[in-house]
Amino acid sequence: MHILKDFSSTRLAELIERFPKIRIAVLGDFFLDKYLEVDPRLAETSLETGKIAHQVVRVRHSPGAAGTIVSNLSALGTGALYAIGLTGDDGEGYELRQGLAALRCSTEYLLYAPDRHTPTYLKPRDITDPTLAGEHNRYDTKNRTPTPEPIQQQILAALDALLPQIDALIIQDQVEEEDCGVVTGRVVAALTERAQQFPHVIFWADSRRRIRRFRSVIIKPNQFEAVGWEAPPPEAQVPLEQLAEAVTQLRQQISAPICATCGSRGMLVSDPQLTWVPAVRVEGPIDPTGAGDSATAGAVLALAAGASLPEAALVGNLVASITIQQLATTGVARPEQLPPRLALWQKQQAGSNKTEEK
Repeated sequence: MHILKDFSSTRLAELIERFPKIRIAVLGDFFLDKYLEVDPRLAETSLETGKIAHQVVRVRHSPGAAGTIVSNLSALGTGALYAIGLTGDDGEGYELRQGLAALRCSTEYLLYAPDRHTPTYLKPRDITDPTLAGEHNRYDTKNRTPTPEPIQQQILAALDALLPQIDALIIQDQVEEEDCGVVTGRVVAALTERAQQFPHVIFWADSRRRIRRFRSVIIKPNQFEAVGWEAPPPEAQVPLEQLAEAVTQLRQQISAPICATCGSRGMLVSDPQLTWVPAVRVEGPIDPTGAGDSATAGAVLALAAGASLPEAALVGNLVASITIQQLATTGVARPEQLPPRLALWQKQQAGSNKTEEK
């Protein structure tokens, strides 16, 4: 197995310079991340019920799930962005579209469906506690009935309209309930056909539950999905040798490259040869929420800019190492933050090499 140990600042600069020329569409489940900031010092007791009435002093929202990928692509300076997905005709849908527009993302292909909910993660939090412990229990709004066939057809029509115009397509399958989101079984089958018809477009897929269904597109399973390990215990890790064997087999099954993520350890990629890409080690508190989406944004943007898969995985690692240090928010990384983070990674790799020599 090869290990990526060197990546020059000059090479990174070359890739970053191309970011503004890249056109990327994100197809999938766009959620609204909605934060209710609660001040416990203002709590009242309801006269009617006697229960505590929590007082919201600020509401903020941002695009989540597939929208998190868009947020990171926008912050990294992607030239053109398109959303392919579905919202309800409701207030959350309005706020989601408003957030995407602020990110320079076209919502022309983000469909309305009056009988569907706009998927929403409602996140109350205590403004007196800035740590992760300040987050209250979350309330989720999702669609729990199958996506109607006419809507699926409209999604595919939107995809076909955009494919001739883009450099990369990112597929984000967030909804866990079978066929209740945007990336249904029918859409997955169509993506296999489209990937073969448009070989110049980078197809990259991520899925919470169904990553092994994709064919002919690059997939990003985590280490447990790659080996078929369901419900791993906390702090579990897949041995690198076992992961390498699984990635090799999975590569043959799907007929496309694999980028397997291993959290704070890094990524293992299949092409052009099996290559381990170490992560950037960071200190202090972290918030891993959205880390995978930010890594996807960095990796796909780098690929579209001409990077090899190991180089792209490293750029994804750099981006994720920046976003996880932003607590209780949807973190993003900007182009000017990448060179210093690369310098840190290079320093860490040089230290590792010296340790190995001893």
